[in-house]
Amino acid sequence: MRLSRRGLLRAGLAPAATAALGGLASGCAVPTGSTGRNMVLWYWSGGLSDTVVKNARTRYGGTVDLQAIQIGGYYRSKLITTMAGRAHIPDIAGLKGEDMASYLPNADQFVDLRTLGADRYKSRYLSWKWDQGIADDGSMIGFPIDCGPVAHLYQYDVFRKAGLPYEPDDVSKELNTWEKFFAAGEQLRKRVPGASLLTDVNAVFDNVVNQGSERYVDRDRHFIGDREHVRRAWDLAVEAKRRGLVSDLVTGTPDQLSAVEDGKLPSQLGASWATFDLKNGVPRTKGRWRVADMPVRPANNGGSFLSITRACREPEQAFRLITWMLDAKNQAQGYVDAGLFPSTPASYGLSQLRDPDPFFGGQVTTEVFGPAAQKIAIAYNSPFDIALGQPVKDEIKAVGVLGKDPDTAWSDAMSKCRRIAEHLGVSH
Repeated sequence: MRLSRRGLLRAGLAPAATAALGGLASGCAVPTGSTGRNMVLWYWSGGLSDTVVKNARTRYGGTVDLQAIQIGGYYRSKLITTMAGRAHIPDIAGLKGEDMASYLPNADQFVDLRTLGADRYKSRYLSWKWDQGIADDGSMIGFPIDCGPVAHLYQYDVFRKAGLPYEPDDVSKELNTWEKFFAAGEQLRKRVPGASLLTDVNAVFDNVVNQGSERYVDRDRHFIGDREHVRRAWDLAVEAKRRGLVSDLVTGTPDQLSAVEDGKLPSQLGASWATFDLKNGVPRTKGRWRVADMPVRPANNGGSFLSITRACREPEQAFRLITWMLDAKNQAQGYVDAGLFPSTPASYGLSQLRDPDPFFGGQVTTEVFGPAAQKIAIAYNSPFDIALGQPVKDEIKAVGVLGKDPDTAWSDAMSKCRRIAEHLGVSH
């Protein structure tokens, strides 16, 4: 299976040290980006449409020499190190959505896009996605690329065999609560021996947290990962394990992919980009899949931004590049090329997103993902969320994979979070 652009997210990113972020002090760097016609863009494989990048070079070739460089490995760490070293800093830099909160405290290292007229474009983008690129001081450092609305991906014939709703509209309506979703999983297991509704408990935990408007740290720098919104997600994940709805397999392994192919894992809660993972990972399941709404309300998983660094000598030109590359037409091309689901609602009606998808039985999947993207709850993402969310995710995984006692695991998670919070200066 080809490692998707989100594969490293599931595997765990090497965290950039808080000290390294702090090293990006304001007013300390002489611009080292473009000189004259040169304009350097950093991004990662699959982070932008290759077609759009190529077309941008052609469109603006008379005024700028765009050097688009794909950076491998731990992208965030390399960008932070380069910026701290004050040399060879790109003019335009991609910022992964899961890392965005880490950049916001250092907003002074980026150009405030509002000073370049970004507010003129605001109405064209999803409001919650737009707001994710804005720092606490009101400056805007990230211009939206894509988003990752989550839906319920399932195998039509397996659900039909299990006596479950199997048409997308019926699945959306009849499995619209977690209890109904779990009950369907129990029926699936009884009617299709050896089948599990989901691969692991984290699929429940992460998505329930992401459905809400709170995470692990609030705007006042208080740890809130011990409150009801996280505890409820934890309890639902534990319930999924207790009721036998999750497998003992690890996502992306040969055994897990074989189970998907054999119809033993016929269901997942996946972001829009997961449709491309299925096409690459289990191509022989073409035609079996459909997409429906996830229970309760949609969540978001993924989606990134473009920024202009302070090193850029031509910020106005860089902004013209960004706004053209990320307009509705080009975002639709990004979905075709790389599975980047547009943050521009105007894209959803364009032909590239209206074509029936043979892999999903001829369904127009954007009829599910598009409305879902417009219903995402606005949440505050703290720079400390990754550090303080990880112990909870690790412990719920231990419950699911190792059978650890849930009460012990919760207690251990909260103890770890308190120690990390004290180290980071977060009150609890």
